[in-house]
Amino acid sequence: MAISVSSEPSLAAFGSSLTAITLAELGDKTFFMALILAARHRPRYVFLGAFWALAAVTVLSLGLGYGLRELLPTTVVPWLAAVLFLSFGVKLLLDAQGMAADGADEEEKEAQEAVNEAESGRRFNSAWAVIWEAFTLVFIAELGDRTQFTTIFLATAPAFTFAGLLAGTLAGHALVTGLAVGAGKWIGTRISEKLLYRLSGGLFIAFGLFALGQALVPVS
Repeated sequence: MAISVSSEPSLAAFGSSLTAITLAELGDKTFFMALILAARHRPRYVFLGAFWALAAVTVLSLGLGYGLRELLPTTVVPWLAAVLFLSFGVKLLLDAQGMAADGADEEEKEAQEAVNEAESGRRFNSAWAVIWEAFTLVFIAELGDRTQFTTIFLATAPAFTFAGLLAGTLAGHALVTGLAVGAGKWIGTRISEKLLYRLSGGLFIAFGLFALGQALVPVS
């Protein structure tokens, strides 16, 4: 698999993925899972488990996106990226339009229920037990989540390098997970899920228009 490492595409990939992942993760179910777990256990253990779960899903998602890029003809890939970005952006904007004002509360409620179910009747006597719980809960919740689709779609864009996407995505996950375990209570009460969806939708439409431009005027 050919992976570009030139500085300009890597920087663009880093900035784009950092922004997209940060917007997607804030107020997400996994954000609230880390917040809730950090209130019950040592925050550093929760951070380690949650971050490594997100890193594992990131590698899997980038592999899927790059797999699509490698399997399809070079001329088709920009069109695919444009369609995916634009479709996802429109979906996010439509979801935001029909979202209730307490959208973040729903995510927190689902996270609370998942954590309560996982900890029912259990005692955590070691750091490893906390790390493993955070890892499994976040890994399962992240599969099929909008953050995973965000990562897959970013990886289909020919303009973005693997190294830049990996670094930006992991930085975004580290930032949001750190906020969740460190200042989650304060941030959680100030999150507007509708605004985050709108910002994410607008960002993906911008990505889609850029990819469309590449498809219409391919770089020689």
